[in-house]
Amino acid sequence: MSDTPGGGAELHADCARCVGLCCVAPAFAASADFALDKPAGQPCPNLRADSRCGIHPQLRERGFPGCTVFDCFGAGQQVTQVTFGGRDWRDDPATASAMFATFAVVRPLHELLWYLTEALALTPAGTLHDELRAAVDETRRRTAGNADTLRAVDVDAYRGRMNPLLVRASELARTGHDGADRRGAALLGADLRGARLVGANLRGACLIGADLRGVDLRLADLTGADLRGADLRGADLSGALFLHQSQLDAARGDRRTALPPALRHPAHWSGLGLTPVRRTRPAARRGRGPRR
Repeated sequence: MSDTPGGGAELHADCARCVGLCCVAPAFAASADFALDKPAGQPCPNLRADSRCGIHPQLRERGFPGCTVFDCFGAGQQVTQVTFGGRDWRDDPATASAMFATFAVVRPLHELLWYLTEALALTPAGTLHDELRAAVDETRRRTAGNADTLRAVDVDAYRGRMNPLLVRASELARTGHDGADRRGAALLGADLRGARLVGANLRGACLIGADLRGVDLRLADLTGADLRGADLRGADLSGALFLHQSQLDAARGDRRTALPPALRHPAHWSGLGLTPVRRTRPAARRGRGPRR
C-alpha cells in the first residue's frame, strides 16, 4: 500500500463483493435515522435476494438516512471474499453466526486501518512514520486472519494501543497552529460562526446540528467528530485532518464548502450548481513519508 490518504480500495466499501452484511449483522432502532426496528442478525426488509438494497436511491426519503452515512471501510468484502472465501450467510445458521461476529470485529479494525493510513500520509520520515508503518502492517495482518482468530481480537484494547500514535500524528501535523482543545466537547446545536478553529482538536466532539457556516477548519482534527446535521455551508475543510466521507454525508453544506481533494460534496447538499471555493491551506508540518 502506498502512503497516500484513503488507504486504497481495500478500505472502501464494494457492495458488489459483499453479501449485504451491513444490512443484516447490526441492529438498529426506529428513530430519526431508521424507519423501523431491526434486531441484530435479521435481514433488513429492504434487502433483496441479490444482497443489494431495494430502496437505495430513496433511502433518505423513505426514512433511512442512517444507512446513507454508514461505511464499513471495506470490511464487508473482506469478510465475504477473504475470511469466508465467497460464502453466503444464507448457506446455514452456523455460517451466518460466524460471519456476523467476524464482521463486528473486522469493521472497527478496517476503520482503525483507515485512520492509521491517513496518519502515515501526514507524517514525514522519522521515528513516528516508522511506528505508523509498523502499525499499518500489523493491523492489516490481523484483518487477514481466519474467522476464529479474528473473533478472539479485543478490539477496544487494540484500538487503545494504537490511538497514541494517531494523537502524536495529529499533534505533529498541527504544530505551529495553537488551536482550541475541544476534545469530546458537547457542542450540540452550538453557534460556532466566527470561532477560531484552525488547528483545533475536535476529536470525538459532538457537533450535531452545530452552526459552522463559514468557519475555517483547516488542520482541525475531526477524528470521530459527530457532524450529523451540522451546517457546513461555506466552511473550509480543505485541510481538515482525519475527515471521512461519512461525516460529510451526515452533515449539511453546499458547493462553497471547501473539501480535501479525496472527498466529494454529497448529492443532498444545497447549491450544488455553485463553484467550489478554493482556499490556500495554512503552512504546517505536513509531508509524505517515503514509499516502501
